[in-house]
Amino acid sequence: MPPPPAPPTVDPASLPPLSLQIHPAPILRKRAAPVPTAPFPPNIAAITARMIEMMRAEEGIGLAAPQVGLSWRLFVVDVPPAPPHDGDRSPDHAPPTATRGPRVYINPRLTNPQGSAPPVAAEEGCLSLPDIRGDVLRPPVITITALDVEGREFTQTGGGLLARCWQHEMDHLDGILIIDRFTHLSRLKNRKAVRELERGG
Repeated sequence: MPPPPAPPTVDPASLPPLSLQIHPAPILRKRAAPVPTAPFPPNIAAITARMIEMMRAEEGIGLAAPQVGLSWRLFVVDVPPAPPHDGDRSPDHAPPTATRGPRVYINPRLTNPQGSAPPVAAEEGCLSLPDIRGDVLRPPVITITALDVEGREFTQTGGGLLARCWQHEMDHLDGILIIDRFTHLSRLKNRKAVRELERGG
């Protein structure tokens, strides 16, 4: 039996310039494709570095590839520790609730939402939905398995804002936005703003 063909790689010259996609951009509603891994596309490090720059420029804590016009199962996250006067969020918690600088998650999978704990409601915003914020229910603790930019697999359990950020970005890879997950009250509160955004302003 002949060996299976290698997954296709992407020529950097064929990629569109990365730019922040705003709802209702069609790419935000598509399920993203896995990143080719044998080998990685040669520009994967440059793409993830650029995504981290864009995330920081927009003052976000997470950014998924579909949000920059690339339909790949990939996101970046940087959840900073909280200052002493602003809550209790740290990479040293068990499980961690923050990161030690930016992290790259390629072809991620989420497992083991905390079984006995009920989902927790907290306010979320999204760089692809400017000026729209609302409450979303999510498991407070979850485990992620992914590849880093060197192709090494890792698994980590996170809680608090870090777990919420993973779940938010994972939704983007499946074409799901926070407006799909808002509580009923948040849907009502944001209905006009969403309609205006969908009409183009």
